[in-house]
Amino acid sequence: MSRILVVDDEAGIREFIGDALESDGYAVTDASNAPEALHHLRAGSFGVLITDLRMPGSFDGMELVRRVRSEIPGMVIIVLTAYGTVETAVEAMKLGAFDFLRKPLGGPDELRCLVRRAVEHRSLTAPVTAVGRSRGDSPVLTFGDPVMAPAVRSLEKVAPTSATVLLLGESGTGKEVAARAIHEWSRSRTGPFVSVNCAAISDPLMEREIFGYEQGAFPGADTLRRGRLELAEGGTFFLDGIGELKADLQAKLLRVIQDRSFTRVGGNRVIDVDIRWIAATNRDLEAMVRSGAFREDLYHRLAAFPIHIPPLRDRREDLIPLAESLLVRISANLGRPPLLLDREAVSRIRAAHWSGNVRELANVLERSAILAEGQTLRGADLLLPSVVPSPRPEATTNTALTMADIESEAIRRALSDVGGNRRRAAERLGIGVRTLYEKLKRYGIE
Repeated sequence: MSRILVVDDEAGIREFIGDALESDGYAVTDASNAPEALHHLRAGSFGVLITDLRMPGSFDGMELVRRVRSEIPGMVIIVLTAYGTVETAVEAMKLGAFDFLRKPLGGPDELRCLVRRAVEHRSLTAPVTAVGRSRGDSPVLTFGDPVMAPAVRSLEKVAPTSATVLLLGESGTGKEVAARAIHEWSRSRTGPFVSVNCAAISDPLMEREIFGYEQGAFPGADTLRRGRLELAEGGTFFLDGIGELKADLQAKLLRVIQDRSFTRVGGNRVIDVDIRWIAATNRDLEAMVRSGAFREDLYHRLAAFPIHIPPLRDRREDLIPLAESLLVRISANLGRPPLLLDREAVSRIRAAHWSGNVRELANVLERSAILAEGQTLRGADLLLPSVVPSPRPEATTNTALTMADIESEAIRRALSDVGGNRRRAAERLGIGVRTLYEKLKRYGIE
């Protein structure tokens, strides 16, 4: 698992974040000030930095962000911001911070979700020196597979314009990586990149998260809160999982795109907003339009320039270079020399189906790297989802088992081992939660 460095002068916050992330399997180190944090970063290898911006010491969190971006450009940074310092958080995002969290922190779920996204972004972002298309600190989108060429050309052509982009593709194909590439290659690159995962935030909170709210708008609204839409001013607003958005929010979002203005929840002051819109989904929006589950007018607004990101199983020439690139990152996060793939490992990776796409590949490599000995990741070390123990003796018959039978049995065992917790079962299997849901439906597993 990735190593996380948490920096805050409040011991209670460090303890809360540490407990929440360690229970999710991360190795957490903490520091009480920015100079101490910089010492840790120079001495060890970390995947994600979570830092407060206002701290005592010879330099503060903002200066820490500047130095880390200069010394460790691949570091993924999440900043913590209290009421009244949101503008500082936006400035940190302009310097290259991945995202931000508001203090006081709520429950641990939002924190864990954001850190998972940050770790995934770290895994999917190849080193700048890798083979492929890269500009500055932008991620490598392909290692030359012809199947990716149309998508890359489309991204390059649309990035300098102000057109709204709709990224389509299966879960785990790297749609957020593509969205960040558009931002980095656009005229809005000096502004913040602000994202909202429409599937990760509960319906009652989504409107407040996007639009913000006025003081007194509802019980518990003790202060004014700016929404993520407002924080994206002058930059890019990325709506991931747009197909999960409920009908009432679809209507409100349509008005914002049309009018370029909105009001906070509980307010009546019209706020103008100048942002670049990017949306993404793994669902068939056209079918949802036909069934009435998604507004047709919003679909046409978002789909001004649709780009399909091919699944990993169709990008065979990208598989091994991508796996090697991911292993560089994973090995660094584990604090060990880069692992090399042996011939059998290469063969097994090429033969696998990768229904969970790049996310599944990254998960498999990370789990396998933890168990590997020496500097070579052997074929026997690879914990591929399709390679599972034989069925229980009582289930054995004279009939040959299909791969579907084996996969179904593996899913049942994983769910049983974790008491039915689907998120933990997906992690154990090395696939995304949505992929697990699709397989549960396919095999009729309750």
